[in-house]
Amino acid sequence: MGFPLREAQDPRPFEDRHRAEAFSCGSQGPTLAHGRRASEGKRSVDNQATMQVRLIDYARAPLEKLYAAFRTCYSSESPIDIWRNIEAQKISHDKIREFIGERLKTGHASPLEQVVFWFGIANVSRSLSHQFVRHRIGISFEQQSQRYVKFKQERLAFVMPESWHRAGLDREFEELLGRTSELYARALKAGIPPEDARFVLPNAAPTNFHVMVNFAEMLHICDLRLCMRAQWEIRRMVALMRAEIKRVLPEIAVFLQPKCGENRMGYCDETLEDWKKCPLGRVRPHKTSLFELYDRYGSAKARALGEQEFRAVEEKEQI
Repeated sequence: MGFPLREAQDPRPFEDRHRAEAFSCGSQGPTLAHGRRASEGKRSVDNQATMQVRLIDYARAPLEKLYAAFRTCYSSESPIDIWRNIEAQKISHDKIREFIGERLKTGHASPLEQVVFWFGIANVSRSLSHQFVRHRIGISFEQQSQRYVKFKQERLAFVMPESWHRAGLDREFEELLGRTSELYARALKAGIPPEDARFVLPNAAPTNFHVMVNFAEMLHICDLRLCMRAQWEIRRMVALMRAEIKRVLPEIAVFLQPKCGENRMGYCDETLEDWKKCPLGRVRPHKTSLFELYDRYGSAKARALGEQEFRAVEEKEQI
């Protein structure tokens, strides 16, 4: 579709300053290309990898697909008739958007699997990739191989967290990666196959992905990876993925939030200590607050479910 690359330097992936600050990497972010931020005077690092995220493509007529999928569940009309009405423009775009918005609020998620996105992701660390591939349902990955790709540059690229600069250990980090690059090149020259030479490559080594993901899984990824408990690098990548979707489909991008968002659970289920540290804690309740409200205004104290409750369900359902 010819979309331009959206690079990780984008400081405002979300719609307002509060969320931009909450979901950006902040002080945890990596040094970018050439080893410096615009506001910093750090020495140049030529082989620093720069994250890139691009929405390659997405399913044609995604809102219409969502409408037809939802409407099939709640209409006496067949999906064929529903599509005829859509194609004949008997249903306005505004009505489609309004209907989808109301359905998304109900938690009815299965139709969301019918809207699909394809992303190109470049120059993320192997540390990130090990986390990303844990998502398996509704997503498909193709990842750059260290077995079949020989990295021939004089100095291998790498991702350096900003925390190494703050600790004053960035020079040692670069020197170690420099020695690793030299050893990797010597191994290839000595005839060691790439599949064995790669054993010296670190988690800082960059990798690339071609990803297909449906909207239901994208919601789940955002639930977890936009949370401030997620590591800064994967949080940045997912924020950029969200920004790419928002650029073409703002109607549904508003539902791509961390799990505490008003369009998701609406509260934080992490530890109370983590909630207190989170910038969103100012505007999102913690789960303990909900239990306190229940204890105060409910008819009974909250307690764990026991066998008696399960037996009542079994008897009702004649299990």
